[in-house]
Amino acid sequence: MNNKTIFFLFLSLVLLPLYAFAATRVGGWSPIRNISDPHIIEVGEFAVSEYTRETKSDLNFVTVVSGESQVVAGMNYRLVITANHTGESKNYEAIVWEKPWLKSMNLTSFKPV
Repeated sequence: MNNKTIFFLFLSLVLLPLYAFAATRVGGWSPIRNISDPHIIEVGEFAVSEYTRETKSDLNFVTVVSGESQVVAGMNYRLVITANHTGESKNYEAIVWEKPWLKSMNLTSFKPV
């Protein structure tokens, strides 16, 4: 083997695992570090209000418990939200797709956890 072959073999052994690691993170969910951020609260409030509008239920937003975000054509938020109904609080998982350049949010999923 010549030096060029050894160099390319070494390079592929180093770079290929790094590429594979980076490829698995693209489009993956990342934890939201500051769930008290006003925008995250806004997304949580939107999820509860949209769900109540669609189902004609009477849920009231309480707080965001935890969340993750995912870069897509816009941003997906997967939030665990506490909501109150007739004095009883329960947790729900909501997924909201936001397209900030259109000032648009869509509730794609809302279910008890």
